[in-house]
Amino acid sequence: MFRKSELVLGPLLGALFALAPAHGASPLDPAAINRIADAEFNHGELAETAAYLADRIGGRLTNSPAMREAERWTAGKFRQWGLKNVHTEGFEFGRGWWIESAQVRMVAPRALALRSIPIAWTPGTNGPLQAAVIVAPMKAVKDFEQWKGKLAGKIVLISYPEPPKDPEEAAFKRLSDADIGKLNRYKEPQLGMVDGEDSPVADVDIKRDLVKRIKFGRALREFLEAEGAVAWAQMSRSEGRIVHGEGYFHQVGRTPQLPAVEIAAEDYRRIARLAKVGEVRMEIDSRVHFEDADSKAYNVVAEIPGSDAKSGFVMAGAHLDSWVAGDGAADNGAGSVVVMEAARILASLDVKPKRTVRFALWAGEEQGLLGSSAYVEQHLAQRPAPADPDLARFGMWFAEGYPIKTLAEFSQLSAYFNVDNGSGKIRGIYAEGNLAAVPILREWLGPLASMGTTAVVAEPTDWTDHVLMNRIGLPAFQFIQDPLDYESRVHHTDLDTFDHLRIDDLRQASVVLATVLLDAANSDTPMPRVPLPTEPRVTDPFHYDDPAQR
Repeated sequence: MFRKSELVLGPLLGALFALAPAHGASPLDPAAINRIADAEFNHGELAETAAYLADRIGGRLTNSPAMREAERWTAGKFRQWGLKNVHTEGFEFGRGWWIESAQVRMVAPRALALRSIPIAWTPGTNGPLQAAVIVAPMKAVKDFEQWKGKLAGKIVLISYPEPPKDPEEAAFKRLSDADIGKLNRYKEPQLGMVDGEDSPVADVDIKRDLVKRIKFGRALREFLEAEGAVAWAQMSRSEGRIVHGEGYFHQVGRTPQLPAVEIAAEDYRRIARLAKVGEVRMEIDSRVHFEDADSKAYNVVAEIPGSDAKSGFVMAGAHLDSWVAGDGAADNGAGSVVVMEAARILASLDVKPKRTVRFALWAGEEQGLLGSSAYVEQHLAQRPAPADPDLARFGMWFAEGYPIKTLAEFSQLSAYFNVDNGSGKIRGIYAEGNLAAVPILREWLGPLASMGTTAVVAEPTDWTDHVLMNRIGLPAFQFIQDPLDYESRVHHTDLDTFDHLRIDDLRQASVVLATVLLDAANSDTPMPRVPLPTEPRVTDPFHYDDPAQR
């Protein structure tokens, strides 16, 4: 989760919230909250849903056969539970890809199996590929010069073999009240500054870094191909023989031409040490497959209809896609099953909400929030795309031009709630800079205090599907969750399996989400919004950019 420096508003903001009228008080009959809790804690189906998604379907790379199965299965569950208007919505994505099997081993100076995984959207080897290794670390185009004429016929190890680092924090953690208190800080926008950490609204730093990595990745592939390398490998960024296998070149006509693997850090360093003093040979047998029958990815959408068509709708979402090193259990099977279970609970109770309650399972989140971006562009708002095609491919994530053109459903969306922080218990909610929403959210969470869900904090969060709605002024929120071992070990790794879920925490999260959704659906007034963004003034008109940061 992305973090930048924030501005502390201090006790004055807390006093203002305390004086705010409680017009957002929970509109639910207390018995409804008890019925929600009973429907989950005594009659829930979450464990079975989570196990089917993680154990039977497994990792769900966008447009892969497993993701197609997940799309069909989740839509079928929504229909089975009695939800209405269940459908999928497509958007252009690119090629599907999946791993049949893969083995990497060192064959000289001794035989040794290596912990590894193919990098997503790289081709297979068409049988075992054996070649000598060359360690050629490259981080920028200027590094290519020293390796010209040296890579032909080689398996190229492109990462610098960084030495191991001692862990500084516990691998498994639950949040204390003090930890949560530190999140209650409002982030003041800093416009027009491209150096330092304070450029959050335009995300200049993120875009600059992303574009640099995309362009370098393309240049590196082309260089390795031109030099006659037969494959390449990178070092895992994690210790403990953990691998990830992320890759991002999924567009039709732009997938890589050379096989590529990621090797566990410990094995990678061993190879690098041996290569320093003699020849090392490796064998890669990567059996992977591309799927090109349908280049579109699909969001899965379902509804509980509202009784008042003029009142609009509230929404909950989580991304269904995952990486494939593991089973996508925590990222984001956890969020997906919480959304599904909240839908099942509310449907089973035959609630009659004033507003429609809409549920979405997004695709393509792992490649750049692509599913939620497509939904925003199709239903809510549009804005000019960036001129750089490498940014334009991410749709609304990096669209920042003005004016913003709102669409028909923009005025109808009362609130959106996103779940995407692993399987930890929900401890509260990020207000995402919507100051007027704070007292309302606090009222709604009040009955859930005994479950440990009390906090409403000002700090915004980034890098997941609520962001794109939030950036166009809609009330879109992400939940605070206990981190467990999500960031330290599980996120995007081969450890992302059912065993790293905490089912009791997910049950609690389902009750919280169902309750908040029903509150939002029945509230007398829609959730307050921030103003529709317009062209802002530069925060500091006297600021000079540091050329070294460009």
